[in-house]
Amino acid sequence: MKPTEKVKIQVYCPKSHADEVRLAIGDAGGGIIGNYTYCAFISQGKGYFLPQTGADPYLGEIGRIEEVEEVKIEFVCEKNKVKEVVKAIEKAHPYEEIPMDIFPLCNLDEFKLNEQDS
Repeated sequence: MKPTEKVKIQVYCPKSHADEVRLAIGDAGGGIIGNYTYCAFISQGKGYFLPQTGADPYLGEIGRIEEVEEVKIEFVCEKNKVKEVVKAIEKAHPYEEIPMDIFPLCNLDEFKLNEQDS
């Protein structure tokens, strides 16, 4: 199976910064699907964290569990653009430590039916 040249990235941020981070992703070349750009899916939830000594939290205080309205922004990204997109996220994101995951993707063409399979 031929690997795809794309990854899936998901990043969590405070709801207040969702548009800024989402637009930075698109400006850096993330979220391209065919002839569409700035493609992303956003879901809402709550994030929890406990800042430890030495932390410089954007929200909350050292030694106290914090609850924050957050969003998860998911998008696809060409592998050759990942570094640039991550830098853009880091610049737009308010957190000291950014929760982010990057997943390899399978080549979708391998799973599509061709005329012989019909």
